[in-house]
Amino acid sequence: MKETEPFTCDERVIHTFCPSCGAVKSNGKVWSDSEREREEVDRELAMKAVHLHPDFQDGSFDLRVREISVNRSLAVIGITGTLYGYPVQGECRVGISWHKEQCDRCNRISGSYYEGIVQIRAQGRHLTPYEQEAAVRLATSIEDEQLESGDRLSYISQLEETRDGVDVIVGSQHIGILIVQALINQFGGRYTTHPKLVGEKAGRALYRITYLVRLPRYRHGDVIDVAGQYFQVQSSEGKRVQVTDLLNGKVRTIREDEINREIGNTSTAIEALVVYADGGVIGLMDPDTCTTHEVPLVDWRRQRIETGDQVRVLRDHDQLVLLG
Repeated sequence: MKETEPFTCDERVIHTFCPSCGAVKSNGKVWSDSEREREEVDRELAMKAVHLHPDFQDGSFDLRVREISVNRSLAVIGITGTLYGYPVQGECRVGISWHKEQCDRCNRISGSYYEGIVQIRAQGRHLTPYEQEAAVRLATSIEDEQLESGDRLSYISQLEETRDGVDVIVGSQHIGILIVQALINQFGGRYTTHPKLVGEKAGRALYRITYLVRLPRYRHGDVIDVAGQYFQVQSSEGKRVQVTDLLNGKVRTIREDEINREIGNTSTAIEALVVYADGGVIGLMDPDTCTTHEVPLVDWRRQRIETGDQVRVLRDHDQLVLLG
């Protein structure tokens, strides 16, 4: 017992953290996100500073931590137990230093470092407000997923709304391609990549890549005029558009150059009152002028239309277009 130390303690431990985001540095080089409170970290660091003899048993610890300054704490640990059947009692004093250092992620962001730009545009038109909001929401959700998985360098450094779309400036090419793939999956369309050589590091060429995403000219829910008939767009791929005929409900594929014009989108539809239903036509009250419009009664709708119902329509100049 006289020749054996039942326990030893480190006199001082250093906790390195990022003052900007709270990430902590372990093993002198690896950064990881952390949301723990200082009190919890203090207790953990103090206990890690205690080293017990392998034969120490029945250990009990009384830990008290006192903050000396903003960057320093002092932990006093009362230790009791047994060693080779003999009772042991003692105390450790551990100094804890809180060292501020900018993490790898915040360092890149503050230095305006980026590896790519995802430019989100639409073919032949501007993005709608909904598409802009949905694209930004999708991009930020992917950033959150990457951070949760431990990929701290896959971040979005900036979001810029332009006159005809959105630019997403990303910290890594990995998150750039993930955002592009998610946009294509949700909205359709195509993308191209445009790499630019910006330097060299450790003998490797460094590139910044611009990902140009083009959403389809016609989107789901658009109502279009083809040869005087109304169709609702289901999907678009390249120059081919899959549509539903609003008169008979049949689905077909047409070419973009067959489309005369776009009427609107079902997301902006208004409601009109059915004032009568007579044979193959129904009378709709215009919600703006209170005049009555006769439109063909489509028999492919799942919902039966009766007098007094409210139906969804789009306005095409002085006509009302009944939606499916």
